[in-house]
Amino acid sequence: MYFKQLVKEDLGCASYMVGCINKGVCAVVDPRLDMVDDILELAAAKGLQVEAVIETHNHADHISGHGEIARRTGATIYIHEQAQAEYPHKNLKDGDELVLGVAKLRVIHTPGHRPEHIAIAVADTSRSEDPWLVLTGDSLFIGDVARPDLAVAGEEGADALYDSLFERLLQLEDGVEVYPAHVAGSLCGRGMNPKTSSTIGYERKHNTAVAPRPRATFIADMNENLPQRPPNMYTIVERNRGDYAQEEAPLQLLALDALAFQREMERGAQVIDTRSPHQFCEGHIPGGIDVFLRGSAFATRTGFVVSSASRLLLVVKDERDLHDAITQLAVVGFNQVVGYLDGGMDGWREAGLPVEQLEQMSIDELHEIYQGQMILDVRDQSEWDEGHIKGAKHIPYYFLEERYQELDSSQPLAVICAGGQRSTIACAILQKHGFTQLLNVLGGMDTWNRVGFETVKK
Repeated sequence: MYFKQLVKEDLGCASYMVGCINKGVCAVVDPRLDMVDDILELAAAKGLQVEAVIETHNHADHISGHGEIARRTGATIYIHEQAQAEYPHKNLKDGDELVLGVAKLRVIHTPGHRPEHIAIAVADTSRSEDPWLVLTGDSLFIGDVARPDLAVAGEEGADALYDSLFERLLQLEDGVEVYPAHVAGSLCGRGMNPKTSSTIGYERKHNTAVAPRPRATFIADMNENLPQRPPNMYTIVERNRGDYAQEEAPLQLLALDALAFQREMERGAQVIDTRSPHQFCEGHIPGGIDVFLRGSAFATRTGFVVSSASRLLLVVKDERDLHDAITQLAVVGFNQVVGYLDGGMDGWREAGLPVEQLEQMSIDELHEIYQGQMILDVRDQSEWDEGHIKGAKHIPYYFLEERYQELDSSQPLAVICAGGQRSTIACAILQKHGFTQLLNVLGGMDTWNRVGFETVKK
């Protein structure tokens, strides 16, 4: 039996290929859109024909590549009957089996994260009929379990998840290997371990999320301290459920000189500056939002501050960054990228167009004056709860667009996050709304804590 895990760390996604070398066939499970080329190249290199694409559920945080693989290979798409898929597919139900040479895949219906969710127990029948591994999708993670609130009310989802975990998955043998559809970095759980695989026995013993407890306690626990929901969630689910053959083609990407770029801005397109926070602070286009491409979670953070229906304009460092930005944005549902600034910021300046700066402040400088300084902390709630600067105000960066009026734009404001990326996003949003006395704190709370400066909790 052939088995391969493929991981994309930006959104914490894992896809799988399982099949039989002797028969030359395989199935692909939970492929992400931007992984299709890699998957098909791997299949060709191994001499495998992709006969099946299996979706464990309608994904809410990224666009799936199931349709593209089916279009390019003729593979059949399989998904649970409750998914209400609108594309050509075969419905799955609990207990169904798919045999690919020596690889036998058995469906385990595991609702909770979503009603249609399935796990897949995989046996290598050349050795045993017993499962060797289980592809748990978004149900059982490494060190965590799925969040229950993305498709139904959190209490309803957690109630179903309780049975899926304790009555289904954790009934497998200790030695069965666990391979989830998400690893650390995903918004589909709360505390995933950086490891990408485990075993049923190890998770049963060491995963606190599946510690034995009454159903009511589990339901309450599963609905505490949930992270922000994935951006563009409903749009992404509908696209993954919909008929991929009917999708509109992405806009043709245009290289725009500075004046053409400005005209698109005047028509309502939003500028996303993918350069580093330092480069953005030194000089940027007024109204642009800096989301660092080479930082953490570029696509997710863009989705948090810009609607997927928005027409986007990009400022990039080079052609490689352009390609990567377009690809990552497409994965979270952005297919309305109008163009990019040809010549970059040098071309913008040479055209005599306005440039904004953003003042930066070191941790030491902030510490010297912080007791008399207005400070805005834009980290997530869980980070704030772990420790923050006394007297700071807390508004996560993805809520600033609707809450900026809580702040006094006539006073200097130091903006801080963990390391400086989200604070730059926050400052860009505030600049759009007329804040002119902003100080972007370099190094963020990571440096503040490392130096040993005082923090308070809750």
